[in-house]
This record gives sequence, C-alpha cells and structure tokens, in this order.
Amino acid sequence: MQGYSFAKFGARYPSAGGLLEYVAAGFGLGMVTGLTAWLTYSANLLVTAMVAVSFGSYASTMFTDDSAVWVKIFAALLIVAMTLLNVSGSTYVARAQSVIVYVVLTTLVVFAIATLLNMDPSLLDPSGYPSRREITSSVALTFFAFLGFGVVTFTAKDLPSPSTQLPKAMFLALGIATVVYVAIALGVFGTLSVEKVVSSGPTALAVAAQPVLGRVGYWMMSVTALFSTAGATNAGLYPATGLCDRLAETGQFPPVMARRVGGRMPMGLLIMAAAGVVLVLGFNLTAIASIGSAVALLIFMLVTAAHLRVRSETGAHLWLLILAIGTAGIAFLTFVTTTLVDEPTSAVALVVIFALSLGLELWWWRARRTGTPVGGRPDESAGR
Repeated sequence: MQGYSFAKFGARYPSAGGLLEYVAAGFGLGMVTGLTAWLTYSANLLVTAMVAVSFGSYASTMFTDDSAVWVKIFAALLIVAMTLLNVSGSTYVARAQSVIVYVVLTTLVVFAIATLLNMDPSLLDPSGYPSRREITSSVALTFFAFLGFGVVTFTAKDLPSPSTQLPKAMFLALGIATVVYVAIALGVFGTLSVEKVVSSGPTALAVAAQPVLGRVGYWMMSVTALFSTAGATNAGLYPATGLCDRLAETGQFPPVMARRVGGRMPMGLLIMAAAGVVLVLGFNLTAIASIGSAVALLIFMLVTAAHLRVRSETGAHLWLLILAIGTAGIAFLTFVTTTLVDEPTSAVALVVIFALSLGLELWWWRARRTGTPVGGRPDESAGR
C-alpha cells in the first residue's frame, strides 16, 4: 500500500527531494515538512550505521575471528568508502550498485532454490509459531528491510523519464524483494530451528547454507552478505545530497547543508557520513536496531497523509491511501506496545530522535523568521 502511494506521488512530483517533495506537496513548506525532513535524515543516518555494523560483523567473522574491535573498524571503513563513491558521482554509484545487485540477487536465488529443495517441512509447523501479537510486531520490523524502496524516490533527478520510470522501478523493486525475502525466509526456517536461527544472529543465512551447500555455501553467503550490506550502506548515503540540496533550496534546511566542501564534497553527505562513523565507533547499535523501522513507519504515515490532501492531482484511490495509513498505524502501535516495551533503550532512542528532529526544525524555523544566516548569506535564510 505504501508503495502504491509513493509510486503515484512520484509520477506526479518527481524530484531530487524524493519523498520530502511529496510531503511538501501535501502540507506545504512548513513545520510538518521540516520535521519529516529531519526525521528522514536521522532515520537514514541510523539505518546506514546499523547496516554498516552488519557488514563489520560479517567481515570480522570471516577475517578476524569475531573481533569486536574489527567490527567497528570494518564498519567505519565501509562508510568512508561508500561516501567517496557517492562523491564520485551518480554514474559511478549506479554502476557499483548494479554490480552489487546482480551478485546479491543471483546468489540469493541459488540459496533459496537449494534450501527450498532440501528443507524439512516439519520445521515450518504452525504449532511452533509465536503469538499473533509477536507476529504483528515482527511485521513492523520488516519495514527495516523495505526502507530501500523509499530511497528509490530520490533517484528522480537521474532518470530520463521519472514520471513513468519511477513508478515502474518502485513496483519492480518491491515485487522482487518480496518474492526473494519470502523464499529465503522459508528456506532458512525450513533448514534451521528457530533457536538455531536466533543463536546464529546476523550470520543465519550463511549457517543455513552449510547443511545444503557445505562450507562453500557458508562462504558464498558470507561474501554475499558483504556485498548486500555494502550496497545498503551506499543506498543509505545516496539520498543525503539530493535531499539536502533540495531542502536547502526551498528553505527547509539551512543553506550550509547544501554547501560543497573543497568544491565537491556535499556538506549534507559529509555530516551524515561523519555522524555514521561516530555512531559505529562509539555506540552499541544492536540495542536500538528496531528504531529504524519505527521511524520509517512514522515517515510513511506522514507521506501518505500528505497524499490524502492532493490525491485529486495524483489520481490515487482514497480507500488504498486510507488502508496504507491504517496498516502502517496498526503495525506501529503494535510495535510500540510489544517490542519497545521490552526494549527501554530503543524506546528512549526513539523519543530522543523525535525530540532532536523537532528541536532542529524549531531552531531553523526561528532562524528563518529572524533572518539569522546559517552557512549562507542573510538573505538566503530570511523570509523563507
């Protein structure tokens, strides 16, 4: 449902500002759009850091016998490398991402087929399923896996015909990801017990490949995980430049966010990368791993709420938009009352992220009203 909303919006308002352009179309260039912008920036930062840590975990397991120090080092190096790739230009980003996607998709298809053909159906017995409440809560967590489709909205500036290509890309990405994820989930849980999957942690896919493909399968999936997490880190950093440029242009972000350091390095990207390195080196991100999904749900609901206000321009069906908001809302509330209740650190982190985003928006709103320059000339920020 969210994909439908984004696709309709993207066809009507293609922009480098991505989903933030959609919120602005519905709510105008005011506080709601500003708050959503800071939340989106914060969510991308957090998700990018967490995915980089996953890369570090796999790399450390493969090369340094699970050294916790090397997990952080590998994660930080990945963020730096992907930042430099983004600075090199969208052409190089697209080429690198294409290679990553082909490698990952091919390997995952092989893995899914191999495990599905050799799985033990008894491991999928419904009697072993968790409660409905826990299942609904886990649905909220899957939004973390689908955050990438929101990144698609920021590619409009690089598409020859965004009004037609963006919706196609959106539905194709969601369709392929859904089929592959379901096949992999069946293969993993049809090969390993729930207890084994949990104990394996982030290397569960590699462990599940061993009974079928042997040690080669373990390494194959581990290398694929490195490619996958590297691609996800790249995708998390990619929107920063277009988002900051567009929002600084419309006055929603301080002009400093659109500056170029040394004439080439986008400040918005540099800040995100630097903050990501600080997060992976100084914090235990596994304790707040669920925050990315919670913030994503909030953002998706805000985008679709904006869509309701301009649906006559996009041609979207009212009932589908209401269903999109309703399902996301139910998932968010269930997530809050189940997962976050048992994870006080995550609950506190969610409140801090929301408060920080709101604080940044209030600060910039006041700066705009008083004409205080922030990284730009006074007339660049006054009167916006």
